[in-house]
Amino acid sequence: IVSNIDHYFTALDQIEDNFGSTLNSKFLLEPIAKNTAPAIALSCFALDRDEIVLVTPSDHLIKREDRYLEVLGRAEELAKGDYLVTFGITPTSPEVGFGYIEADGEDVLAFHEKPDIETAREYLNSGNYYWNSGMFMFRAGVFLDELKEHSPEIYSMALSAFESARGDNPVRVSKEAMDAIPEDSIDYAVMERSSRVKVVPSDIEWRDLGSFDSLVEEIGSKEAIEIDCSNNFYYSDSRDKTIATIGLDNLIVVDTKDALLISKRGESQRVKEVVNILKGNSQLSILNSELKVHRPWGTYEVLVDESGYKIKRIVVKPERRLSLQKHFHRNEHWIVVSGTATVTVGDSRYLVRPNESTYIKMGEVHRLENEGKIPVVLIEAQVGEYTEEDDIVRVEDDFNRE
Repeated sequence: IVSNIDHYFTALDQIEDNFGSTLNSKFLLEPIAKNTAPAIALSCFALDRDEIVLVTPSDHLIKREDRYLEVLGRAEELAKGDYLVTFGITPTSPEVGFGYIEADGEDVLAFHEKPDIETAREYLNSGNYYWNSGMFMFRAGVFLDELKEHSPEIYSMALSAFESARGDNPVRVSKEAMDAIPEDSIDYAVMERSSRVKVVPSDIEWRDLGSFDSLVEEIGSKEAIEIDCSNNFYYSDSRDKTIATIGLDNLIVVDTKDALLISKRGESQRVKEVVNILKGNSQLSILNSELKVHRPWGTYEVLVDESGYKIKRIVVKPERRLSLQKHFHRNEHWIVVSGTATVTVGDSRYLVRPNESTYIKMGEVHRLENEGKIPVVLIEAQVGEYTEEDDIVRVEDDFNRE
């Protein structure tokens, strides 16, 4: 699994929630994104050259798993013949948000950029054009050989980055090495240049969930009060907030605790432009702040963050513990809401039960632990001149964090 390092613990939690264990999962962590060609190359360097690699983005929905398995079987046959296989989705409408693959059977004739609506209609009517799904299958070594031939700089810099990476699972690539790799997609770097490309037509009821427009049909709209409105979609992560609109049509409204997005339907993919604006404005801190943060021991959620104090809701998983640590600029008050916490402060070790609290003075070495079978939930109030996350000295840590 290739992931940005900031999403690592979130991904671990999702795997554990869905599969019960993360034992069979191996991660490669990128400090920054450089598009799909470097990410796939780094993964292939970590594998045996003869291994068959299936590349699947994380934001796709496939409803016909029976057909999907059939398609994978055919793709594997082609991949074992040393082809680079792409999956062409049988189009059901003239979509302008996807690239297209022009094919003759399983032979790829050309890749085409996202078309205008008239061209998309021509592609749909022709019967030999497919949506480019962004999914691929090949031998790791075959992909690397083709990358070396067609994009040698990406190959050499990705190899250097992999060789200097730390760890086995997760594999951590340094920011300096990642910065040196040219940014490019697998389509431009390899697939459009290689003569070893095949396409497997795939009628698998596939959807790309990469925009709010694509989510509309899958998750349903939040109830809202509408006056003279039509065809609007509403999403909110608050159960208590009422949404009301007047005289509005064809809108997507997404309301979260720290942001509000309002977009015309059909335009929500342009949220990337908003992100680019945020990246260029250091005063807009939303990209650097997470309301709910995943850690290997559990999660914390910032409820209040004001000058001189911060309040968190902390959840510690069963049989997990935080690092043995201390802070130089803040005191901490812990109030247990559920479960039983084992607390270490200095040389003392004691239990804190629901509706009980404890206090950690600035500079005291301490640890929070859950030795039970249910999560420990507590409220932490930090008070001090500085309450940021880098005010921490880890004396001992189960997860080898610095």
